[in-house]
Amino acid sequence: MTDPLHAELLELAREAARRAGELLRDGRPADLTVAATKSSPIDVVTEMDIAAEKLITTLIAERRPQDGFLGEEGASTEGTSGVRWVIDPLDGTVNYLYGLPTWAVSIAAEQDGETVAGAVVAPMRGEAYHAVRGGGAWATGAWAGERRLTCRPSPPLDQALVSTGFNYVAEVRTHQADVARRLIPLLRDIRRGGSAAIDLCDLAAGRLDGYYERGLHPWDLAAGDLIAREAGARTGGRPGDRPSWDLTVAASPGVFEPLQRLLEDYGAWHD
Repeated sequence: MTDPLHAELLELAREAARRAGELLRDGRPADLTVAATKSSPIDVVTEMDIAAEKLITTLIAERRPQDGFLGEEGASTEGTSGVRWVIDPLDGTVNYLYGLPTWAVSIAAEQDGETVAGAVVAPMRGEAYHAVRGGGAWATGAWAGERRLTCRPSPPLDQALVSTGFNYVAEVRTHQADVARRLIPLLRDIRRGGSAAIDLCDLAAGRLDGYYERGLHPWDLAAGDLIAREAGARTGGRPGDRPSWDLTVAASPGVFEPLQRLLEDYGAWHD
């Protein structure tokens, strides 16, 4: 049975993600420009990232004023309730800037440091994903009603379709490209979508067999990691570790360990 608090947090996450997604989809100016940069000149923030985070934090703070926040665009408060919201108001900003459809709003709720609810909305796909700890992963989209998500049965590694992402710092990206070059002959193929949240949800939905990336922040993966795990996937970092900046790996159970071992052998966790 779902904890009533966790159910409340999930509904608030879904509402906030839906509203922010509508703002981003319907409010995108034709002359959208870069408002700021982060790790490099090509790691960008737009005015819409900032507006979406403000919408999310304002809505949640009105409903739950004692909660804390950790957001990509600067929201950071401790709170006193034991609940913290981990927010990526626009995951896939470069896609959004260029008018590509692979971007999402990602919102997770943590209680005492553990993710208990998460929602990811991909407005240009017309899809929304959500999970509560112990309650499975679910999605709405072009199909009728809610659909329970289950990751694909595990294929042999050489038949696995795996997604990844690349850092915006040139030296790191060069190393990541070398790791991908070594992996490609051992897999069915590699995809690069540009949104960690959507990659993790696609894994949950059976559209991928695995996903890995170095350099993810908590807001990039908090909601998607929960959704993937509740769909039956395994997630982690380097062997024995949780997903982290060093490395995030997620895959169907039979793909997870072989993929993780290769990534460790190839040094995917360092520049």
